[in-house]
Amino acid sequence: MELTYLTDEKIKKFIERSLIEDVGHDEFAGDHSTLAAIDADATDHAKLLIKGDGIIAGVEMAQKIFKHIDPQLHLEILIKDGAQVKFGDIGFYVKGSARSILTGERLVLNCMQRMSGIATYTAYLNSLINGTNAKLLDTRKTTPNFRMMEKWAVTIGGGVNHRFGLYDMVMLKDNHVDYAGGITKAVARTKKYLKEKNLPLRIEVETRNLSEVKEALNCDGGVDRIMLDNMSNKDMEIAVQLINGASEVEASGGITEETIKSVAETGVDFISVGALTHSYKSLDISLKAL
Repeated sequence: MELTYLTDEKIKKFIERSLIEDVGHDEFAGDHSTLAAIDADATDHAKLLIKGDGIIAGVEMAQKIFKHIDPQLHLEILIKDGAQVKFGDIGFYVKGSARSILTGERLVLNCMQRMSGIATYTAYLNSLINGTNAKLLDTRKTTPNFRMMEKWAVTIGGGVNHRFGLYDMVMLKDNHVDYAGGITKAVARTKKYLKEKNLPLRIEVETRNLSEVKEALNCDGGVDRIMLDNMSNKDMEIAVQLINGASEVEASGGITEETIKSVAETGVDFISVGALTHSYKSLDISLKAL
């Protein structure tokens, strides 16, 4: 899966912003605990200790963070992204400047703990819909300025990314539809806008009932995907039959561990779950000196 949002430049900027947040950027900047207590030429080792069971994610990101801080740091990777881990496992060893290791420690752990929690929960929900044709999607319900890492983690856990932001796909949600005066008007205006701006973007329309599903189907030229929002399983089954392959079908709205399997069995193509990135539990991971 090609993740177009994961470019070297974007990752570099994320690391730079995150280090400014932690180390500062004015005349008072610095990891003063480390600068005060640790000799400049001191070298040491540390291990990434896994303290829970789940799917590890963020190993590649940890490499990028440590190498950004100090290109001379050496990492020995023992467990790669996407692997199942258990309490007591060691993810990697890092060796080099003690100051560099300490300065990068928290940013590495903040990314890895959260990314691993998301990957773990994604893999679990995916296991619940095994045997169906439905694919598990994330949403834009992400942490500001951390979306890139969260969506990356979803893919590591076996999920599929929905649009990254407002710019790479059109989604006409209930408020858009209501403000525009209905689905037909909203879609017509959107197609006119995309043509004028020469934007080759896909169009998804959120529907709240079967009447709106029919209206979306009757839009001139159709739409790429129809979202079934907070519908009963029975109505979703009817909607899938009505759509009959004319567009992709996505189920959304309040889908839980208890309901996701039955939703998948209605025949929808995708199931979007905001909880993947807003209600997960971080995996306990620490960096320990050797």
